Amino acid sequence: MGVSTSSPEKGAEKDGIAVVTVDFPPVNALPVDGWFALADAVRTAGRDPEVRCVVLAAEGRGFNAGVDIKEIQARGQSALVGANRGCFAAFSAVYECEVPVVAAVQGFCLGGGIGLVGNADVIVASEDAAFGLPELDRGALGAATHLARLVPQHLMRALYYTSRTASAAELHAHGSVWRVVPRAELRAAALDLAREIAAKDGELLRLAKAAINGIDPVDVRRSYRFEQGFTFEASVSGVGDRVRDTFGHNSFGKDGD
Repeated sequence: MGVSTSSPEKGAEKDGIAVVTVDFPPVNALPVDGWFALADAVRTAGRDPEVRCVVLAAEGRGFNAGVDIKEIQARGQSALVGANRGCFAAFSAVYECEVPVVAAVQGFCLGGGIGLVGNADVIVASEDAAFGLPELDRGALGAATHLARLVPQHLMRALYYTSRTASAAELHAHGSVWRVVPRAELRAAALDLAREIAAKDGELLRLAKAAINGIDPVDVRRSYRFEQGFTFEASVSGVGDRVRDTFGHNSFGKDGD
């Protein structure tokens, strides 16, 4: 359980690929320490001069269910502040990774998962993948910044206000998902793309990543920090706790955000 970094196969160092895998059963709802561990793993992989592409993957039935609601309910505002900082660190690490990041997404990708894939360079998804921000149902706000990188503005707002999800096929139609494949083929499809990217000159890839980030029309780090201020305001006012206390009867009620 936790966050691990590996090569996809023996001798894969030659391929220049590092696979960062998240595994927090049962639904990959990350505790505060988990977000920071993920940030450290991605940054370390990106700094390795032998790595030219990072694959961000997850074990289990879903890619990511966001933050661990139980931890926030048990520890209160200290855990909320920790989760805010941890999510910011992990999202920034993916965005700022010195080499391209390919996200391999299966099953549910919710809350903080949207922050991760919204900051990735390319997304490969399984046919059963679903993407959404159930924040309003869970007493929180945030990651609209990243959802807006996946779908058009008005669809982002509709998904955000309703807490609905969009399928991998829908995101593929919008151009934000590169390929949609059967779940059994997901890891292989992500690695195939990673190998194609990693076949390029490593120094030039790093320059390309910096150049592309430099022309982004929105500073995703600043805009997400702005959103987090409203999450904390909701908690201080009591509305966040009130909503979280009523949430607990759906499939992620005991484990995720």
